[in-house]
Amino acid sequence: MHGLINKSLQTFLTESFGAAVWREIARDSGVAQSLGPDGFEAMQVYDDQLTYAVLASAVSILQRPLDCLLEDLGTFLISNERLEPLRRLLRFGGVSFTDFLYSLDDLQGRSKLAVPDLDLPELWVDEDGAGQFTLTCRNCPQGFGHVMVGILRALADDYGALAVLDHLGNGGGMSDEVITIKVHDPAFHAGRRFDLAVGAM
Repeated sequence: MHGLINKSLQTFLTESFGAAVWREIARDSGVAQSLGPDGFEAMQVYDDQLTYAVLASAVSILQRPLDCLLEDLGTFLISNERLEPLRRLLRFGGVSFTDFLYSLDDLQGRSKLAVPDLDLPELWVDEDGAGQFTLTCRNCPQGFGHVMVGILRALADDYGALAVLDHLGNGGGMSDEVITIKVHDPAFHAGRRFDLAVGAM
């Protein structure tokens, strides 16, 4: 698993639950023993099993369901100011939340331009009717769909849209995850400010 993903997970756990909780998770999962006190580095690549060990330890120590924890991680990735570059990468997908949904098919390619060795799952969007979409995350790590639910809910709010999302579980393949999206109002409220130029007023 790419270090950017692992470092984001570490940052989420540290800022959401405290440094002491992260240290306990790091010890329990083996991160502290194998990587030292600083944990993950953003530009390294780690064995997937280490990421899964961190998640398992977090679920056990925090006593929270994995799907809820992953959705909260997705929300954190968009709402936390330290991760503004990710929000900007995604917001470039369109001027409205609906436009953004149409652009998800290209997210894998856009992420490669930003971080060439970051392998995101293929995302496939189908429009099922007016304001209704189905997103399939193909060949994705288990739980990735729940992270996407958190990301999409946060982005809907970021755009000012009123949308309802549901994680339906596996799709056509055991490594696929399916999300339904219903956009009730793409301009429900003003949304969060976004400028094309960094630092624009």
